[in-house]
This record gives sequence, C-alpha cells and structure tokens, in this order.
Amino acid sequence: MWGRAFTQSAMWGTVLRHNAMTGTAILTTCALILSAGLAFAGQQKISNDLEVKQSSDQVNVIVQFAQAPTARYHQKVLQRGGSLRRQLGNFRGAAYAMPRSAVADLAADPEVVYISPDRPLRSSGTSTRAAALDYHNETMNAPAAWAGGLDGTGIGVAVIDSGVADLADLHARSKNGNSNVVYSNDFTGSPNGSASDQYGHGTHVAGILAGSGTDSRGWKYKYTFQGVAQNANIINLRVLDGNGAGTDSEVIAAIQTAIQLQGTYNIRIINLSLGRPVYESYKLDPLCQAVEQAWKNGIVVIVAAGNYGRDDDAGNNGYGTITAPGNDPYAITVGAMNTMGTADRTDDVIASYSSKGPTLFDHVIKPDLVAPGNLIISLYTPGETLSQQNPGNEIPTSLYQTSGSSASSGTYFILSGTSMAAPMVSGATALMLQRNPSLTPDQVKARLMKTAFKNLIQASVVTDPVTGQTFYEQADVFTVGAGYLDVQAALSNSDLAPAMAGSALSPTATINSQGNVVMVSDSVLGSNSVLWGSSVLWGSSVLWGSNVSGQSVLWGSSSLVGNSVLWGSNALVSDSVLWGSGGASGDAANVSVAGEQ
Repeated sequence: MWGRAFTQSAMWGTVLRHNAMTGTAILTTCALILSAGLAFAGQQKISNDLEVKQSSDQVNVIVQFAQAPTARYHQKVLQRGGSLRRQLGNFRGAAYAMPRSAVADLAADPEVVYISPDRPLRSSGTSTRAAALDYHNETMNAPAAWAGGLDGTGIGVAVIDSGVADLADLHARSKNGNSNVVYSNDFTGSPNGSASDQYGHGTHVAGILAGSGTDSRGWKYKYTFQGVAQNANIINLRVLDGNGAGTDSEVIAAIQTAIQLQGTYNIRIINLSLGRPVYESYKLDPLCQAVEQAWKNGIVVIVAAGNYGRDDDAGNNGYGTITAPGNDPYAITVGAMNTMGTADRTDDVIASYSSKGPTLFDHVIKPDLVAPGNLIISLYTPGETLSQQNPGNEIPTSLYQTSGSSASSGTYFILSGTSMAAPMVSGATALMLQRNPSLTPDQVKARLMKTAFKNLIQASVVTDPVTGQTFYEQADVFTVGAGYLDVQAALSNSDLAPAMAGSALSPTATINSQGNVVMVSDSVLGSNSVLWGSSVLWGSSVLWGSNVSGQSVLWGSSSLVGNSVLWGSNALVSDSVLWGSGGASGDAANVSVAGEQ
C-alpha cells in the first residue's frame, strides 16, 4: 500500500518520512528528480534500475520488442541463457529470466525496443480508522443517478487487484441472487490458483464500485453502504498476493486478459488501484504501454494517483510524485479528497497524502480529477491480511444500525487512499456508459473533467491525529486536476469530444520564455475552444494566472522563477512562493483540518 504500510523504495527513499511545512507552500530544489531527469537524457534501451544490477545476477525482466513476440523473438533471449517466464498476449513484449551479463548484448538487437526489470508494485490504499460515516456517494451526487434508474447494468469492469471475496453485498438485488463477479482469474501463481481476496484490498475496491448494501439495508439501519454502480459486472483479475504485492508482468497479463475478454463480458472499464514509482518516460514503461493498448481497444482505464503527497524528503512538498501507470496521458488518473465526514461537498479538501503532478520525465499534468478517498467504508472479510494488521479499522455495528452493538462489523471496514478514489470514478464511468454505450474512452475522460466540481477550497491546513504533523495543501492543477468528481453533472452533460483514441490526452507543463509555467497540449483537454478550453476544464480557482499568447499560465513569473528539473536543467524551482509574491491570494478560502485518516 502507498502510505504508512508501504515498503521502502530505492528510488523514492523512505516513504512518508515527512517534514511538515511551515507557512505558505514553497517548491524547492528536487535533487531526486534531477538525477532521474539527467539519467534519461539520450534515450537508452536498458532502464536505469536494471543498469545498476551486478553482471553476475540472474534478473527477471520485461523485454519490449517492435511487435508482439513470436517463438523467434523468444529465441533471442533463450540463446543468451534466458528463459520465458510469462507470455503477455498481444503486448509487444514478454517476461523473462536471464543473466544480467547478457542484457547489453540483447539490447543491441535492433528488434529489441526496451528492457526493464519486472518491477514490484502494490495497492494504493492506506490503513486508517475512524468512527464516522464518510458520505462519499452524497458528496459526488451519485444518488441522483440511482433515482434516474442507473446502476451500471450490462457494463463490465475489470478489477485488477488482490482478488474479490464472495460476499452478500456483491450479489446485486437485480441479479436474483447471482454474484456481480462474473469471471475470476489468478495471475499471482498461488498454489491453489484461487482468485479470492487474501489481502482485503480488492474486495474493498469492489464494494465501492458495485456493493449492493445488502448487509446494511432494512428498517433498523440508519445508513446503507452501497457502491456507485451496484449492478455492474465485475471481472476479478487477481494480481496482488496476500501481502498486497505484485509485479508488472502480472498486471500486464491481466490487462491482456481484459482485452481478450472484452467482447465476452462487455468490459468497458479497467480499475487499477495500484502502482509503483516512475523509472522512465511513459513511452518506454511497459506498464504504461499496456494501459495504452487497452485504451486504444476501447477500454477506459482508471488509475490511482498514488499516496506520496506528504513526501517532502526531497523538499518538493509531494509534487512530482504521481506513480505509474497513473503517469500515462491516456489514463484517467484519480487523486483523493477528504469528505470531512459530511454530505456537503463544499467543505471537502484534498487528502494530504494524495500524490501530485506533474509526472517525472514527461511533465504530464496529473491527476486528471479527484474523488472521495479518505476514511471510506466498504467491504472486507475478517481474517484477510489487512484486517489482521488493522483491527481498529473494523467499524462498530452501532455506527449504522439503530439497534446495533459496539461489536465490530463482519462486513464493513475503513481504508483511505487514492485506491479508494479510483473505483468512485470507475463506478461513475459505468453509469455513463450504461446511459450512452457509444461513448469512447476519450469522450468519457473529457466529459468527466469538464463537469468536475471546481469551486474547491483553495488552501487547507491538515493535522495528522496520529503523528501530529501539519501539512499545507492547495487546490492547484497539479493537486486536484480538473476538479472533484460530480456524477450528476457528468450524466447531465451531452458534449462530445472527438471519438478517436488520444484525442483527450492529458496536457503537459513547461516553462515558456517569460518564465511562466504553462500548459501545452494538442488534445481537446488543452485547446482554447469554447467547449473544451482550459478555463472550462480547470476553472479560474485552479489556474493561477491568465492566458498568455494562447497558453494557460499555471504559475506566473512572479511565483515560479528559474530553471527546473521538471521543466529543464537545474532546480525544481527557485525559492519562490506558489501563490505569488504576496502569499495566498486575498480571496482564497482557508480551512484547518484535524483528524484526516
């Protein structure tokens, strides 16, 4: 999990060993991003993290070729002492084990595009506890869709995660007792081949997406915990083991399976509440390339942004921490909001742990939008790893039963993270596709971003109740993207972006000749048209600055000065303040938040 429980990464350093910021948010030099950016200069065919391995090591790698590999391509690895570990369908590559000493020779082959380790990844949820309802459905206006008869019927969603447990809440009332889970497959190599959840993360995600609320319905219940699209079909593709860990090749294999089963189960959506650090451009990253392949096959891919927003180890206040494959410009990348325990979204603020853009190497503006992700109550099965590690997350039945006891619920559990925000968007997408099945992935993405709620609290101060650390957050474009998911607004909108794949690529950021950080894009998301213009997609509360020669200024020269590793050659930024020379703008609303997570 990204968060307190996430293991140490060599690239990122100790995760979440944060330094609380004081005063107004400031971006400073990021040496880590500098080293990554310089290492990528002069594109190479062997990833940097594979280069550092000793020549005597046996390594598990993903080799990308110019086309989907046949036996002839496999032979290139076998003749160098390697072995085939996993074929990856129509993906232009496969997973192998081979001597590290033979990698350079293989890379010299003109039909080899790129070689990288078969990297580990984890879920994007954090373990937290609370004693209040989260009201996430109300804050994003999901009940309005249900009142209109929408429930995700007929839409298949591939949940690529730790598996899904068979629970009553995943047997939709309209399915006559049959399960929402219509297909299951295990990619972890578990001894019994079971795709059932042993970790507890995938079940929680599935409940947010399609839980029926069966175990919290009736006269004695004061609240029903139901998913956004209760009748959607779940294609359960297990890639994370009982400890929440998996690899690139397992996820790629699952994505390939979703593409192959697309026609059988009407798979229109893939939910990826997982990720890992970014090691190279998305153009070379095998995980990102697999996501793009699904997108180009007509599947909306929704990805958690990651939970590195509190990471100030490099002095960057969590900027530049979007994880892969959320760094890909095709995907819909989702950050997490804190509902503040109320049904009123006007008091909601960004969750301080939610990863921020722009992305490493490519400077893609991410996340694309945000959704509820803090202290989310959803499904679990007692005995799964997460429940054993975090018994305090089991909510008391008295929380939702008018005649309940203080005993822990055996059905509902609390988790926080961008993992929880992603299925909110997946559920909303299922409702959109149920209403209009002809929508393409790009049309879904553009509509979600255009209709996102933009009147967000511009600045907030968050105090962690466990550590006492304080975090200063702001609703800029690299933190909240186009705004807050609004299900009702997305369903009410009829605007159509171009249908072709790639028409709604997330824009990038760069520094122009005046020293302003500006948005650059050839897609509808960055155009200056009335329909899809930046002022419509992002709104004045998110863009600090104005239009200069047709470019949307993210930060003006008075607030962001000097060269940058994210944009150029040296420091991330100089010692200047994001909000301008005068600090936060005078009309910026501020809120102090205690008790996040």
